[in-house]
Amino acid sequence: MGTSWGESFNKPRLYLALLVWFAAALAVMLPLVWLINNRDWGIALMLIMPVAVYALMRLGRRLEHWARLPAR
Repeated sequence: MGTSWGESFNKPRLYLALLVWFAAALAVMLPLVWLINNRDWGIALMLIMPVAVYALMRLGRRLEHWARLPAR
């Protein structure tokens, strides 16, 4: 039988990957959203928001790939 989706992850790596992604998302998005909301020039930052979201998506995919690697 094949392994299920949950068995294909190394649990400690999965939790570490989630923690790293959430920390990165918080570190990137929170200041950007705060600047957009509170500064007059912050609206110009809306132009880099799609790039920031795309970068976070790429980071999430790389972390998922890393979490799926077999333990040595």
